[in-house]
Amino acid sequence: MTQQSTGRRVVTNMALSLDGRYASPAGPQDMSWVMPYAVTDVARDHLTSLWEPATTALLGRVNAEGFLGFWPTVIGMEGADPRDEGFAKWLVDTDKVVLSSTLGTSPWERTAVVDKPATEVVADLRAAEGGDILVLSSASVIKALLAADQVDRLAFTVFPVFLGGGPRLFDDGLPPGKWTLASQSAGEHGTLALVYDRVR
Repeated sequence: MTQQSTGRRVVTNMALSLDGRYASPAGPQDMSWVMPYAVTDVARDHLTSLWEPATTALLGRVNAEGFLGFWPTVIGMEGADPRDEGFAKWLVDTDKVVLSSTLGTSPWERTAVVDKPATEVVADLRAAEGGDILVLSSASVIKALLAADQVDRLAFTVFPVFLGGGPRLFDDGLPPGKWTLASQSAGEHGTLALVYDRVR
């Protein structure tokens, strides 16, 4: 099967610390280092630019439980930022694929649970019609796709903190490749949003 039979892009999004970590030593459930920056205009506009062209969300199980447990509660919440509410509505309404070997059936609407490697799932999604395939902050999925050179667009928000420990997103041994800067923006508290496209 051709890699891009429909031209669908695989877009990954992740928040990173300045020292390259995606989670603190306390674990991924510790979001205290993310929260002051995630609510900035630059971070909200960055996420909006990623979900608007996407028609599929791809998540690992842990992230799916976090995202789908929280974001639907934002819809209709008093004082919610319209960009947050827009993302929440998109996440509820869009097709979702959750990679899991432990979930038998999906507790969420419009969600398929698949027990297959991320690269196989992406190949299947690329073969179907649709917009971007957005991988939302699921490090295990992003790492697998990077290792297989299956990421077309790499998006980050970089927050100006050193975590001093915790897992890194980029492992040694990734396939060499060149990327071009598609967009950049900086904002409040030194939050930086970067988007890179794979040069093939």
